[in-house]
Amino acid sequence: MKPRDSTRLRRAMGLACGTLLLATTLAPAASASTLPPLDPAAMRTAIAGLPNDEASGALVQVRGSAGTWVGTSGVADIHSGRPVPAAGRFRIGSMTKTFTATAVLQLAARGRLDLNRTVQSYLPDVLPAGYAPITIRQLLNYTAGIPGIRIDHKDPTWFLAHRFDTWTPRRLIDLATADRPMTFAPGTKQDYGNITYLVLGMVIEKVTGRPYGASIREGIIQPLHLSATSVPGTDIEIRGPHAHGYEAVTTGGHTDYVDITQANPTFQWAAAEMISNAPDLDRFLTALVSGRLLPPAQTAELFAIPDVPDYDGDDDPGNDKPAHIGGGLARMTIGQVVFWGKTGDRPGYASGMGTTLNLSRRLVYSVNTLHMGGDIPQTAQRIIMAAANVG
Repeated sequence: MKPRDSTRLRRAMGLACGTLLLATTLAPAASASTLPPLDPAAMRTAIAGLPNDEASGALVQVRGSAGTWVGTSGVADIHSGRPVPAAGRFRIGSMTKTFTATAVLQLAARGRLDLNRTVQSYLPDVLPAGYAPITIRQLLNYTAGIPGIRIDHKDPTWFLAHRFDTWTPRRLIDLATADRPMTFAPGTKQDYGNITYLVLGMVIEKVTGRPYGASIREGIIQPLHLSATSVPGTDIEIRGPHAHGYEAVTTGGHTDYVDITQANPTFQWAAAEMISNAPDLDRFLTALVSGRLLPPAQTAELFAIPDVPDYDGDDDPGNDKPAHIGGGLARMTIGQVVFWGKTGDRPGYASGMGTTLNLSRRLVYSVNTLHMGGDIPQTAQRIIMAAANVG
């Protein structure tokens, strides 16, 4: 069965009593004075009681002129009881896609890459010959129609058996596309997943002649002085202070906590491999939304949600839902607050970043989950609701 990353993402964003409002254009930003006040007590309550059956720890950072709060809960190490460090590093999962999208758009801004040009013109031998032309923009906004990889990489049995394997992007793309037709005609639907960003990583490497991570380091990490952010490649470690990730395995009524912090992230590569921390992600998101990393035309691409339905696997237009993410950022309306940002998860880590357009309220969080592959944890839902001051 194909992993439904898109379902998990939609659930992660549809937190305010099931209400998720999506837009294809930027809405006017609320001023700091119109935002509901930040409630420190609600933030503390959101992460209270850890460890529990769901998570071993959590960290939260809220910044901006509308209120600031930083807090942690639970333990970084289940066995020693060491507390979670507030600036600890964590696997950011699909927030990597926002970095990759930014690197692509920086190349476009310099005229080295054309968003309207086809993938096949850059990578003539990567996709099957029978595939219709796909533009770089369609990779960015998940409307390419390339089928996903038929491996549930968040299944505990598979993950524990393969977490130290090294994968190449070409092998992953071949696994997804070999003997399989396109999911839909390019540009007609949106299907969120990793596959299009694996292809984007290969496009970056073709254009620059270097590893895709070099573009992220030189275009984002170094200019913003993101000292806790890395593109790890085959490195299995999280370097620097961090909370461990665990998988709770219950056998015969006894629960063991398998430390899954170490993992080779090449299966995720340009879609979900990176490591960062809350201060760095806040700095990155602030620079991105304020236009410090991209010119106006390319900044707009980040927010451009395509006017197509979300792919649901059937041809019935009566149950279609609208596309939900742009070329790097998604729009989340929670109560009175409109956040633009991205979520991510890897085994042991569920995280997210979001900001109002005027940057007056910015949220970064990481929750150390004990059960991989599920929906967004309740702890993360409570964090987001508290940051929006939704009761």
